[in-house]
Amino acid sequence: MSQAHSCLHELLEVAVEEFPLGGLKSAGTMARMNSEKFFVDIRLPFVEGRYSLSSVRTFKPHMHRGFSIGAVNAGQVHFQAGAHSELLTPGALALINPETLHSCNTVGHAERSFFMLHLDIRWCLEIQKSICNTKTFVPAASVRLDDKILYMQYINVMKKLMDQKVHLLLKEQLLLDLLAGVFKKSALVQELPQNSDIYAGKVACLKELLASELKQELTLESMARQLAANPYTLLRRFKAKTGITPHTFRMNCRIEQARKYLQEGLEIAEVALQCGFFDQSHLHRYFKAMTTLTPKEYQVNFIQ
Repeated sequence: MSQAHSCLHELLEVAVEEFPLGGLKSAGTMARMNSEKFFVDIRLPFVEGRYSLSSVRTFKPHMHRGFSIGAVNAGQVHFQAGAHSELLTPGALALINPETLHSCNTVGHAERSFFMLHLDIRWCLEIQKSICNTKTFVPAASVRLDDKILYMQYINVMKKLMDQKVHLLLKEQLLLDLLAGVFKKSALVQELPQNSDIYAGKVACLKELLASELKQELTLESMARQLAANPYTLLRRFKAKTGITPHTFRMNCRIEQARKYLQEGLEIAEVALQCGFFDQSHLHRYFKAMTTLTPKEYQVNFIQ
């Protein structure tokens, strides 16, 4: 599958929860009062996300111990990384290798809106190990990546990270696919051939984990640890074997369980809770997308 088709596949998968890509419009009013938003979750300890709206704040040169990716979605910035200087506009990604002195500041004190993604270097290395023969982190070969598909993928991932009504498993999947794409484009890594036999049993075990404890939030990182597997390799093998992602598989399991509860006459709000949906409207949206019926329309057929 081509990179463009892979990106499109992921965008289609999350269409049920999609919101506009032309700026964080859904948070526009709130963001004017609080122009900084962050994503941090102890269950995904390897990632931190940030969105700054209409900012004119100035950064002093600084560094991070991990790997970082930034992008503007409004305005432009002067991006300095080591000896490299770039004018960054929407459509390009800024790639910041570990311990690289850098800054991203306004041009002529004009406002700019930007996303920043900070990633643990050990987590990044696990992705690289899955796609190339390396024992140490391979840094990005350039500080700027001009790729419209990856840029749109990045913006989509960042918005999903900031959305409190998106499951952690989906956020994690999208991050893994994004970073794999970035590393293949920027770090000069060549993908290793797949050996499906080794992971056949692990995929079967992953299915069992995904179909259980539906009320709980699961992460691919934790399940891969249980299965002694590389998270990104496990994700790729699962998709190759089933044709869908672990998140899509788990959401289908949730809908199947919801059907059973609805047949038993359980209150719809309770069904949503027991099946791991954020609220009744979340259940309603997915249930109708997968069955063409609302939960209420489905349930009345079984209540005498």
